Amino acid sequence: MMSNTTNVTLRSELGDFSSIVFLKAILTGFEEALGEKTTEIALNASGRKLGKNLALELNLVNKGAALSLAEMKEKMNQILGKQGTRLCIIDKIELSEDVYKVYTKETFCSAGESQGSSRKCSYTLGVIQGFLETVLNKRLRGQQSESVLRGGTYDLLEYSVIAISTKKLF
Repeated sequence: MMSNTTNVTLRSELGDFSSIVFLKAILTGFEEALGEKTTEIALNASGRKLGKNLALELNLVNKGAALSLAEMKEKMNQILGKQGTRLCIIDKIELSEDVYKVYTKETFCSAGESQGSSRKCSYTLGVIQGFLETVLNKRLRGQQSESVLRGGTYDLLEYSVIAISTKKLF
């Protein structure tokens, strides 16, 4: 799988990581070819799929009641942070009135962007959403409410609970 949590090397000589410069070129190429909104939707959907798969790989499906928010943050940082895929660093997760607030930094989407850029963290938003939905067994609506590109301290991602899942996810 893409997360490489199983410690399988995907490429014998180049290793499992690629330059963020090339990933950003793919992102901007998609935007040129498909348009900004369509690319945003596709990035979010593919991120959600990966997030769900990561939670499955870690055997965390429907384990939200057994994990504290700090433990969830640690699990996500294991796979998304410095020791994992390096998608982002999660500083903290808060829950207030059925809204999960995830404070991220060094996100893939914001990397290399100039201050004032309108770039959104669509892929990162999706990955974290898929992970949380699978762990919590809840359907969420995600949005980015703060950006380091527009004066924020974090790329703040908020997830509102819209439903408790009644079906078995996996």
